Amino acid sequence: MKRVQLAAVGWAGAGLALVLLLGLLDVEWWMTPLPPVGWAAAAAYLLVSNTLLVRGLQRRRSERFGPANIVTSMRSTLVGLITGLVVASLFGAVPVALLVGLVIPALALDAVDGWVARRTGTTSELGARFDMEVDAFLLLVLSVHVASLLGLWVLAIGGLRYAFVAAGWALPWLRARLPYRYWRKVVTAYAGIALAAACTGALPAVSAVLVAVALLLLLESFGRDVVWLVRERERVRDAVREPLRVED
Repeated sequence: MKRVQLAAVGWAGAGLALVLLLGLLDVEWWMTPLPPVGWAAAAAYLLVSNTLLVRGLQRRRSERFGPANIVTSMRSTLVGLITGLVVASLFGAVPVALLVGLVIPALALDAVDGWVARRTGTTSELGARFDMEVDAFLLLVLSVHVASLLGLWVLAIGGLRYAFVAAGWALPWLRARLPYRYWRKVVTAYAGIALAAACTGALPAVSAVLVAVALLLLLESFGRDVVWLVRERERVRDAVREPLRVED
């Protein structure tokens, strides 16, 4: 019963945030309609992300689509709307208040889905991966928008995760399972907040410092993971090369 109540709280909170934001979107829509390219980008993201999610569920036939995944799905919907706005901003002005108004709850719900998963005992590998990919794409989209304000160097924030994945295609040892580190979540959250602040366009000098710190923290976090993977590869290689001892 307690788990059901906690799940209901998570659903209700996330649902209310989504309803309020969709209402805000409707108001802003009448003031500044998105061009078709914006809606196409949002639809493309949602189509691809949901297709990958369904495939992940199919591969894990025993996996249940728990309450935490529902919260993450709501956050993913917000990321789709943010994607549409950012793509539209490449072709014309978009309401900054609307963009920031969508980004803030998208970042806040990142803490909600994890809380719901732990309280309801529904943590899973699929849920963690789903959450991570939504985080990564949100940083990518925000870095694209902020790059138009601060410079192309900001793209490195959103590109690091995908560069790491691409490197893993060429170097399979980079795809080894990494140990859990809470610091990754902290760095990702800070990067999202820094990019959200920069989206407002206020105090560009301060925003540049905040975003630069986010980039440095991400480089440190990814660098630490790469160092661990290199050491793990060497440890495994040394273990394989170690000669067997034959007892007399």
